[in-house]
Amino acid sequence: MTEDHDAARSGSGPSRGDAVGSDGLAPIVRSVVEELSPGRAFDVATGTGRNALALAERGWTVDAVDLSSAKLSRARERASERGTTVNWILADADRYCVPEESYDLVTVSFFDARDRLPALIDALAPGGVLCYEHYLASAERDAGPGDRFRFDSNELLAACSDLAILYYAERRVGDEPRVTLVARNETAVPRWRPQLSAVPDDG
Repeated sequence: MTEDHDAARSGSGPSRGDAVGSDGLAPIVRSVVEELSPGRAFDVATGTGRNALALAERGWTVDAVDLSSAKLSRARERASERGTTVNWILADADRYCVPEESYDLVTVSFFDARDRLPALIDALAPGGVLCYEHYLASAERDAGPGDRFRFDSNELLAACSDLAILYYAERRVGDEPRVTLVARNETAVPRWRPQLSAVPDDG
């Protein structure tokens, strides 16, 4: 896959209405990590490392993958400036071999990883949590070529049906329809239901 094609599958990241905090984490992700002990995390299509850096600063051991050498170069610069250590991986997220049952947290923000969801789910350790934020396809009258990289309504929910769903919402942020999911691998672990911050509608 080329970097141009990879960029088409990614969004521009957080925008108006996201209420991203000074630590770089969206409220829903922050709500999860505030109730978890730091462990091992995997950030998919990390870009310039917003999630990865924020997690590392909270004590997580972070692997972060991206296809763009330019973005990873900037991520490394930001990590150096902040005195933070992250394992930056230059690779195609669609082809990178993710180790099974290895991560306590997997984060995907504004990237179409639907073809890799089975592998990402398998990468969750028992008790591991998947946090996924992405765009929803537009209404039919507004549909454009980029919609093939967006989820249909309930598509992400169905794809994660083998996990325990802790939070799921479809909403609009500004003019963009979004989907947010938090799900957990509850194989051989006690049930856990954190107090997650609701994501407000905008517009």
